[in-house]
Amino acid sequence: MTEQKKTNWEWIVLAAAGALMITMGSRQSMGLFLAPIGISTGLGIASISFAMAIAQFTWGAVQPIAGAAADRYGPGRVILTGLLVLCLGNILTPFATTSTGLILTIGVLSAAGAGSASFSVLVGAAGRLLPPEKRSFAAGVINAGGSFGQFVFARILQNLIALFGWMSAMWFMAAVMIAALPLARVLRRPADSTGAAKVGGNLGDAVKGALKNPSYLLLHAGFFTCGFHIAFLVTHLPGEIALCGLSPGVASWSLAIIGLANVMGSLAAGWGSGRYLSKNILTGMYASRAVLILIYLAAPKTALTFYLFAAGLGVTWLATVPPTATVVGKLFGQRYLSTLFGLTLLSHQIGGFFGAWLGGLAVTRFGNYDWMWYADATLAAAAALINLPIREPRLAREATA
Repeated sequence: MTEQKKTNWEWIVLAAAGALMITMGSRQSMGLFLAPIGISTGLGIASISFAMAIAQFTWGAVQPIAGAAADRYGPGRVILTGLLVLCLGNILTPFATTSTGLILTIGVLSAAGAGSASFSVLVGAAGRLLPPEKRSFAAGVINAGGSFGQFVFARILQNLIALFGWMSAMWFMAAVMIAALPLARVLRRPADSTGAAKVGGNLGDAVKGALKNPSYLLLHAGFFTCGFHIAFLVTHLPGEIALCGLSPGVASWSLAIIGLANVMGSLAAGWGSGRYLSKNILTGMYASRAVLILIYLAAPKTALTFYLFAAGLGVTWLATVPPTATVVGKLFGQRYLSTLFGLTLLSHQIGGFFGAWLGGLAVTRFGNYDWMWYADATLAAAAALINLPIREPRLAREATA
């Protein structure tokens, strides 16, 4: 029986990593579509950026809802629904020619679908099914799947856009979502099939208790700045590279390098979170971002600079997820991890909304992203300090009946 469970765990981790590879890979490459959609529809960068900003918020808002559904009904059904909704959003986006249409397809449908098959559901599923000593590393492996997806999709989508146009690239992504549906079956499992005990009464009690915990709120504040940083870059890094007179190929390679570097960063973060205090890992990650941005601002804007910058940022890109999920699990246990971590991801994506939207406003008004870079560096430094007072238990809190 033990060997069978071990096999199941391995398949579940691999399936979760595969699902995240597809949903995050397509989502984190959306910045490549900004200019082509603008040329095709005649809509300005600010309007399209606003739709993508809505997508950032929607993706985060769906996380606690999808997490609560997965806690109650199991992750398989939630992931299946998410992939189908994401597929529908990708199919309809080429037919959207107005700001309202893009908000509906990119901002609501695609984002809600991706959010239903993302971190809160996938990490929560693994957290309930694995023993405590394996949870942090499993979160790192799952997270690495999302980063590898960014590496793969950035190059594929850029080539498809160049050869066949952005609409065909969108429909290609829809086809990939259909092909990924069997992964939901692998992850199909009743929420309490592993015998996870319930903590602190019902879900409402768990959420109320968490929102009164100062460490949980500090974690939210730090993750808000992470969302600002990632959404700004994933949406506007291609535009920044274009302003520097470099080709779209440099943009796609930069996004791909970020994803590849984050595979290693995510695995390292998952490994480290099982051995060291995760809040200290987060402090180091956020501080490194502030330093890298300042170095970038002082460097010559060449292709090599962007590749090195992407590699440096990529190490911490989404590698903040395993230590953040680990802190939530240590504070509150695994029973409602999908929901409570989903709320943390909502904070992340509120920051993401402002990162994507304000980036579009900045370049429209000033013709460059300078003020956004300064804001990003300041917020990263603040996030490094915010994580220090978090009172993180040394050992994960186990659910008690």
